[in-house]
Amino acid sequence: MGKMFATANTKISIGTAIDDQDDDFVAADFTSQTWTEIGGTTNLGQIGDAAELITSNQIARGRTKKAKGTYNAGSMAIVCDLDPEDAGQTALVAAGGNRSNFAFKIEFDDAPAGGTPSTRYFIGLVMGTPEVFEDANSAKKLNATLEVNSNIVKVAAAEATP
Repeated sequence: MGKMFATANTKISIGTAIDDQDDDFVAADFTSQTWTEIGGTTNLGQIGDAAELITSNQIARGRTKKAKGTYNAGSMAIVCDLDPEDAGQTALVAAGGNRSNFAFKIEFDDAPAGGTPSTRYFIGLVMGTPEVFEDANSAKKLNATLEVNSNIVKVAAAEATP
C-alpha cells in the first residue's frame, strides 16, 4: 500500500533575483541563495511540467496527429493570511514589482531524524500580489501568482551524515 504525505508543515521561501540560464537548473545553482520563509501560507497551489500539445489535422488520413511540444512548469497560486510584518510576504510583494525571476524553495516535513527534508527549487516571476478582503468572517489574504520559469529541481530527503 502506498504512503500518504500531508501538506501540513510544508514551508515555502523566497530567495533573491536570479538570472535564467540555457540549461536546466540543478540544486547547486541555489546554494548561494539567502532564503526568507513566506509566513502564514494557507494554500500552495501546484507546480510541475506539462507538455504543450502540437496537432496536425492530416487530410488524407482523416486523423489528428499529436506530438509533445515544449514543457511548461505552470503557475503556482500561493495564498497567505495577510501579515504586513512578515518578512517573506514583504519580499514576495517587492518581487511582484520587479521584472526579474526570483528563486523559490519548498521544504516538506519529511526529514529523517537529524537529516534534511525533501526540497523543491525553481525560479519564477511574481506576477501579482493582490490583497483579498471577503466577507466579515474571512481572514484578510495575500494572493500571489508565480509563473514558474524553470524546471523543478527535486532533492530527496536525506539521512544525517555521521
